[in-house]
Amino acid sequence: MTTVRVKAPATTANMGPGYDCLGMALDVWNTLEVEVLDGGEPVVDITGEGAGELGTGRDNLVYRSMAFLFDDAGEEMPSVCLKCDNTIPLARGMGSSAAAIASGLVAANALCSEDYTAKDLLEMAATIEGHPDNVAPAVMGGMQLVITEQTEEGQRLFTVPVNVPSDLHAVIFVPDVKISTEDARAVLPETVNIADAVHNMARVGLLVASMATNHPEFLTIATQDRLHQPYRHQLFTPMKVIFKAALDAGALGVFLSGSGSTILALTKGREMTVAYEMAEAARQASVEGNVSVTQPTVRGAHVVEA
Repeated sequence: MTTVRVKAPATTANMGPGYDCLGMALDVWNTLEVEVLDGGEPVVDITGEGAGELGTGRDNLVYRSMAFLFDDAGEEMPSVCLKCDNTIPLARGMGSSAAAIASGLVAANALCSEDYTAKDLLEMAATIEGHPDNVAPAVMGGMQLVITEQTEEGQRLFTVPVNVPSDLHAVIFVPDVKISTEDARAVLPETVNIADAVHNMARVGLLVASMATNHPEFLTIATQDRLHQPYRHQLFTPMKVIFKAALDAGALGVFLSGSGSTILALTKGREMTVAYEMAEAARQASVEGNVSVTQPTVRGAHVVEA
């Protein structure tokens, strides 16, 4: 195989209370095309999101992820031309890094003589990214509950898929405001009180149960959070008014996607009304951005057959 084409989904992590342990793939895709060259330095061409910002050489995250897999396999990384067509916004909490890593690993796996499993790719992705709640749905698709455990043998990764109702939609407001993961983590406290911990524990259980048993009436409560969103409000102060606008318009639940600044509302109907009200609330708060309607997807990063 000398050419491979891969699609990788956007993801939303945390989903309100599930800080660093819940994530879901969305039907928004980056496309990667890899062509093996006869030799020379790698070529990276980026169109769409990140054009003019992302690295176009060996420092590119897609390239580095491919090199990681070849190194693990003990094989030499071939010279390649990467064509990255990106629709996932950068630094908005929609998993652009996770999609880059997942697409690179899947492409490398298709070109490598080794045949790694999806679990193998997930463990590699988590090692590269450091945040398995984002890379798990990027690699596996769907909604994933994921935790890591440190053992004497090293870090172990556990992931379990959570069924998502097929008629669930996601209304996404992407502000023209970037928030880096580093900044979003820096505002969090080092300790939390018992009441806040119990609040989130209960809602993670309720959120998983609501999804798996198709009880959307619980999602408003199940997506509430006390561990990270209240502190990240200072980085994006219009968050609360956009939350309220979404819920008042009929959203089932609403939360900060990843570390922000994207806000995602879960719906079963009234998608356009929710989208309009979220955008209007943002406009009144003097925040520019784009709103769109999509769905969760059960597919993770995958090779596109010619």
